[in-house]
Amino acid sequence: MPQRTKYLVGVDLGGTNIVAGALAEDGASDVVALRSEPTRPDQGADAVVDRMVRMIDTVIAETIAQTGARREDVVGVGVGAPGPLDRERGIVVTTPNLGWTNFPLRDVIAERTRLPVRIDNDANCATLGEWWLGAAKGASNVIGMTIGTGIGGGIILGGRLYHGASDVAGEIGHATIDITGRRCKCGNYGCLEAYASGPSIAERAREAIGGDHDTLMGRLVGGDLTRITAATVYEAARLGDDVALDVVRETARFLGAGVANLLNIFNPDVVVIAGGVTQAGDTLFVPLRREVRKRAFRPAVDACQIVPGTLAAAGVVGAVAAYQQQGTLDGR
Repeated sequence: MPQRTKYLVGVDLGGTNIVAGALAEDGASDVVALRSEPTRPDQGADAVVDRMVRMIDTVIAETIAQTGARREDVVGVGVGAPGPLDRERGIVVTTPNLGWTNFPLRDVIAERTRLPVRIDNDANCATLGEWWLGAAKGASNVIGMTIGTGIGGGIILGGRLYHGASDVAGEIGHATIDITGRRCKCGNYGCLEAYASGPSIAERAREAIGGDHDTLMGRLVGGDLTRITAATVYEAARLGDDVALDVVRETARFLGAGVANLLNIFNPDVVVIAGGVTQAGDTLFVPLRREVRKRAFRPAVDACQIVPGTLAAAGVVGAVAAYQQQGTLDGR
């Protein structure tokens, strides 16, 4: 009698959206029952957990309906959450985007779903997803960067996530690129995130156009410059706006400097860059790679591919992969 396929639910918990889906534990199928809902962290932790549990239950029901699986074929839940985390105790130590401190996320979800739950950092999960089934598949040493509201990162060495001594390895967005530079939300000055995150790109664009509402970016937001986002900048650059193109190229130089540092330190096979910034396409990646070539050692550059992420649900896929890796390390 053939062995039945087992499934794991992956959940990507973000400050803006929660994304959940199921995946065969061997990764042989596409994500099943993928769904997304707003996080609404202003409603409090209990409301967010209620939403997550409801989504997990719905994903399980849809997986059963779509695949013919049984309830017992769904064997666990992996959750990617903003950190820092204490993975051993399953606790979200602190996360400004959600307003949580020392929240026992793993145990709360496990109690509500009656399934084993394992958690990891959301950017770690996105990186692991791209390594397992995406743009970095087959590589041994991978650096991942997720660029959105902030800049997160993940480090894979020898096919395993590297967490560091206290679970905070991979905070790439808070690498300093200018010791007297812009103030970062973390309290430091000159962090990469303060220059190349989505809100920082928009802020630099507003500074570049000054108070001139009659620019392409201004017209794209109906003259309300406060509505300019990174996506506005990418769209204006695509349409040939010189100011937007300058902002994107400058962003590429900042990111290139950060990536060059990572190449010199870790000598990875692949650097995967994911998030909304990839909308800029070659306008971003061509000057970014050029900047890396200028700054990193030639053998490191020659050994590394710098590529955009390819998975639409990298965080979900990676949460499943993180669940499996933790189980392997735990001997389960």
